[in-house]
Amino acid sequence: MKALLLGDFSPVPQNHFLFESGDIRTLFTDTLSLFENKDFSIVNLECALTEKDGPIKKFGPNLYAPRACARVLKEIGVEYAGLSNNHIFDFGIKGVRDTMKALDEEGIAYTGFGKDYEDARRNLTIEKNGERICVITVCEHEYSYALPDRMGSRPFDEYDTIEDIRAAKAECDRVIVMYHGGKEQCKYPSPRLVRVGRAMARSGADVVHFQHSHCIGCYEEYQGCHILYGQGNYHFICDEAVPPDGWNSLLAVTYDTVTDEITFTPIVNTELGITLAKGEEKAEIMRAFDERNRTMVSGEWRNHWHEFCDSVRELYRGVVKNAFVEGASQTRNDLFGHFLDCEAHTDVWRELFPTYNLTNEK
Repeated sequence: MKALLLGDFSPVPQNHFLFESGDIRTLFTDTLSLFENKDFSIVNLECALTEKDGPIKKFGPNLYAPRACARVLKEIGVEYAGLSNNHIFDFGIKGVRDTMKALDEEGIAYTGFGKDYEDARRNLTIEKNGERICVITVCEHEYSYALPDRMGSRPFDEYDTIEDIRAAKAECDRVIVMYHGGKEQCKYPSPRLVRVGRAMARSGADVVHFQHSHCIGCYEEYQGCHILYGQGNYHFICDEAVPPDGWNSLLAVTYDTVTDEITFTPIVNTELGITLAKGEEKAEIMRAFDERNRTMVSGEWRNHWHEFCDSVRELYRGVVKNAFVEGASQTRNDLFGHFLDCEAHTDVWRELFPTYNLTNEK
């Protein structure tokens, strides 16, 4: 089978009207060609398809889009949606139910969400042309993840997820993992993320895609597994005057489950939609991507990760020094807890503030 693997999909208010009117030509332009001759496609749905009411309490934006988005996704050729991310629960139980209903009505199957933790661990198995392909979607611990007694997204677990991959490989021809995590706006993985990706590879994953960073990262082939540390968005226009570095370029991934061949197609944002990258812009995106990929071989990725962490040092110091001190607000205290809960933030903590065990004998 030929699979089309797409990144974060989250329409923003400025183009909601195009989804409601079904203007796929403006929204997707020539990227519609990517769906040709594909046996299945899957996208990470990183928002609730619901009305703008009942947002949960959180740090960061509550993302939503009109339910008409499900109809548009179906029309362009999306058959599956991953719901394991940090925004699918942004409008609580009602928002999730609205989302599921919208997807159900359009015949889009979804995975990565359940009534509790164990239910969320159910895999997506696609059978076609005599093949069995398993898709596992997981996310880091930030707002949406399921608990033993509460619905939510399928969270990454360093024990259970590895066991799930091994079990899936014993029953399926290929295993594709979509991992929603890693540090936003960082084009290089953390040491922990590299260990996670490679552990998944050793456990039987054929493809591991890390999403959530909103920028194109690095790629390596490790023990026969294709690991992409940062796919970038799929359709997620930035509504800021100056978008974060890397936000406007992204990769669509085509994976041939028979030949094990993987290809990357660069896409760029337009004012209201997306288009295939062309000419010098395409060449520059791929040149920079290839350069970062070489750092995975040389080991230089580690230095770039440290440089990124150093660039956000004051933010993290501020989170610490402003919490649980005289006059600190509850919001400040809660922000500290949030930074401890999420693996991506913990990765930065450990890089910036090493323990004596890491500094002794140096």
